[in-house]
Amino acid sequence: MEKMRVGVIGLGDICHVYLTTLNRFSDVVILEACAARSLKKAKKKAEQYGIRKAYGSPEELIADPEVDLVLNLTTPDVHAKFNRMALEAGKHVYSEKPLAATFAEAEEIMQLAQEKGLTVGCAPDTFLGARFQTVRELLDQGAIGEITGATAFCAYHGGETFHPNPAFFYQPGAGPLKDMGPYYMTALLSLLGPVHRCCAMSKRTYPTRTITSQPLYGQEIPVNVDTYTTGLMEFDSGALATVLFSFDIWDSELPRIELYGTKGTICIRDIDPLSGPNLFGGEIWMRTEQEYRWISNPRKPEETAREWINVPITRPFASTSHQDNGRGIGLVDLVLGMQEGREPRASGRMALHSLEVMEGMFESAESGQFYLPHTTFEVPALLPEQFGAE
Repeated sequence: MEKMRVGVIGLGDICHVYLTTLNRFSDVVILEACAARSLKKAKKKAEQYGIRKAYGSPEELIADPEVDLVLNLTTPDVHAKFNRMALEAGKHVYSEKPLAATFAEAEEIMQLAQEKGLTVGCAPDTFLGARFQTVRELLDQGAIGEITGATAFCAYHGGETFHPNPAFFYQPGAGPLKDMGPYYMTALLSLLGPVHRCCAMSKRTYPTRTITSQPLYGQEIPVNVDTYTTGLMEFDSGALATVLFSFDIWDSELPRIELYGTKGTICIRDIDPLSGPNLFGGEIWMRTEQEYRWISNPRKPEETAREWINVPITRPFASTSHQDNGRGIGLVDLVLGMQEGREPRASGRMALHSLEVMEGMFESAESGQFYLPHTTFEVPALLPEQFGAE
């Protein structure tokens, strides 16, 4: 099959892992062009990653007839603008999350793609990593029985403590729910399917934030989004989930995600709040009803060491690094899906549903009523174990 020619717009910190991954799959995609607001920066990235062309604006790249697919790594506030522009130009789109700053804009993007006969994919694709694919495999095998519930916690004190330019964290399209939330929401959706209804409470704790990272140490950031949201979700399957997304918490020992079944529990443990479903690899801990009986038996205290099973991970993309991981495999899968005549696993439809649920939580917080999503999606199939094999 002919290789897909990719143009990358937005060359901030996140581009490194994308470009490294896409170069690894040079038999599927070609890095045709890149664009930044600075042509000098674009040329430097082009030289560094073997990209054929460099542009000084996203508009110039999107107009390039030799670009087949636009990878949108710009800031969330302009995702909709450039995703729509790329589709209008006849390009397929793979966007960083969220698909748009608002659900209404995202819905328009998906409608436009359908009218144009184009394909849209959207990050995060971390659910395709070894850890969550192993969890999916465990669920498919019935390792913990029928899923009755889940919890997901994202609890830390915000991007101003580590990011070099953190203002976007506190603008529409971001905040803890739309910036970090998509990792948690997508992980849950990929495992449990569509949401039937949701509700939430939400607040904005501080009117401004003080940057404590370099190089903007001491500068004030206006807060224009809610920074503490706690919600409930009921899935079409009947499973219930409790979620918390906050930039107002100094520290926490909460696990990132837990899944509860009729025969056991799966726990996604992490050492810090930014690791959770934001990484491809990591540990999985499981306790089934059998292990629970063992630790509940005072006549066999020596078996308490088997309280949790550390599940071995053998599937591909198991990196636990933020700088060297498989980010971008969702785009590669999108291209392969087009060749195979199937929907991409990191699909625009799942991203649209995720965004509707997150926005529905805000609506619920204001109205005090449940929100019922009207979008849906198909749960993506397991990633083949040989995907990306050398």
